[in-house]
Amino acid sequence: MQVPVIIPVENQVREFDPKLLLACVAARRGFPAIIGSRREIDFHIARLPRGFYLSKSLTARSVRMFGILRRLGHQVLAWDEEALVHLPPETYYSRRLSPKAIEHVSHLIAWGEDNAELFAQYPHLHGVPIHATGNPRNDFLRPELRGFFEDRARAYRAEYGDFILVNTNFNHVNSFYPGQNIFVPQSSPSEPPRFGRGGTGMTVDYASGLRDHKQALFEHFQRLIPELEKRLPGLNVVVRPHPTENHEAYKAIAGRCRRVRVINEGNVVAWLLAARALVHNGCTTGVEAYCLGVPAVSFRPRVDERYDDGFYRLPNRASHQAFDVDELVAALEKIVAGTLGAAGGPERKAVVDHYLAAQDGPLAVERIVELLEQIVAGRSELDSPPLTKRLQATLHATLRRWNKKRKGRKPGSQSTMEFHRHRFPTISLNDVESRLAGLQLVLHDTTALEVDEIGTEIFRIRRRDTSASNG
Repeated sequence: MQVPVIIPVENQVREFDPKLLLACVAARRGFPAIIGSRREIDFHIARLPRGFYLSKSLTARSVRMFGILRRLGHQVLAWDEEALVHLPPETYYSRRLSPKAIEHVSHLIAWGEDNAELFAQYPHLHGVPIHATGNPRNDFLRPELRGFFEDRARAYRAEYGDFILVNTNFNHVNSFYPGQNIFVPQSSPSEPPRFGRGGTGMTVDYASGLRDHKQALFEHFQRLIPELEKRLPGLNVVVRPHPTENHEAYKAIAGRCRRVRVINEGNVVAWLLAARALVHNGCTTGVEAYCLGVPAVSFRPRVDERYDDGFYRLPNRASHQAFDVDELVAALEKIVAGTLGAAGGPERKAVVDHYLAAQDGPLAVERIVELLEQIVAGRSELDSPPLTKRLQATLHATLRRWNKKRKGRKPGSQSTMEFHRHRFPTISLNDVESRLAGLQLVLHDTTALEVDEIGTEIFRIRRRDTSASNG
């Protein structure tokens, strides 16, 4: 038996399928995988077996949990789920990387060379190894794995017909809770601006400019959605908000329209494969559409290069661009008519290749598992810390769980069950088994795997023991 791999998931629609793919490959190669809600895994970490904990972020909010993990004997490997489309380095470092969190991390995993260079230039790295393996989300953009989503894409086409997919990313100004915006709402005009969670690590000048830029774009997109319905009569419009956005503004628009739907379910790859075209502004989905060969248009009615070039350069450059509604509608009409295809060309390819590793050859998940194999080098378990440290960590984990649950009873807290369900809808054992079977099918993998639900929203995947039946 190899060392277990613990794979927490925060945003289910974005992360669960790619991380289940990682769990599948890890289990196939002998690493039992524990996957599920990050909230529940962290709440019950003291009773999980000692193993590799794969974190999706390295912010200051992770420091306490990382300390608990290390004292329990887990080894922390981490990537940044938000590092593909990132802020300029000085702002990115203050928002997304914590020197104290890095102290607990044994290995960093990068999306590609750009992300690896970004990590390497961090002044508080102190020699942590960086591995440009690619991210599990990369793998579903490859031709050999797209079949996993084809049934879902076919179902979306049957239900929604020909549709334009509008992906939004205005969580800086339209968050699920106002306290998650760049600035929290002011009670009076004379009150000085106060940062919300979305403004962490920004200067007031940078944050104010970004807030104004995103607010203006948010308003443009609200006007755009009914205009698309009006000017493209043969098409439906599906709006897919960012995972941490408030959906109410979009639902209000859909309520006034006949062919607009607001949906936040399923992995975006299935939606892209089903759509006639994607409309976005600076959204990671623009990069995913490029890799899938799906026509995408970046709608840029307001341009501010301080943010567009410093933050959203990659997805905008990977797409066609339109700077007003007329130009956007004209591009979409050409796409539907078949006279304009997906954005391409050697310049775009060179840019995307610099950001995304593992576009061919071994999958990103295979490269990550190979890294785990190198770390354990034949060991069946990780070193155990002294009993006093483990008992102390167990106490701290219990106190952290109680504190989180107490905070979760306060309105507006990010720890509420309402927000958890927004990011991680309930998932059943049958659903996990079905998805795992679909992954093994596209991988042409016949390994006998079994899935157990070992806690609320926590699942263990491992090779089935056939020794008894063979004996």
